[in-house]
Amino acid sequence: QVQLVESGGGLVQAGASLRLSCAASGRAFSSYLMGWFRQAPGNEREFVAAITWAGGNTYYADSVKGRFTISRDNAKNTVYLQMNSLKPEDTAVYYCADCKNSLYGSNTRVRRADEYDYWGQGTQVTVSS
Repeated sequence: QVQLVESGGGLVQAGASLRLSCAASGRAFSSYLMGWFRQAPGNEREFVAAITWAGGNTYYADSVKGRFTISRDNAKNTVYLQMNSLKPEDTAVYYCADCKNSLYGSNTRVRRADEYDYWGQGTQVTVSS
């Protein structure tokens, strides 16, 4: 029901910055939080960051904490991922995802891909060393 469209990926050098955007749309939009996940070739999809629409509570993977910042614009139904100090290890396809329930504020559940209901098509981020 919900459509998610990511943008902002690209090819950059280590230490550079990128800002990803994810625009959400669709009838009966009902989302409690949005997340960013990433997947490199041969790897499992891993959690990056998440944010709740109402309170703006944020969650980060340890690997990106201090470098990435997730934010949202409720009026635009858009979530952003500001990525600074990029490393080659950050190279992956980045996906935004929508979760339609609160997950009871579980710090564990918000990090699980199978808790999310809608997914974008992904945007490629490549970081050269």
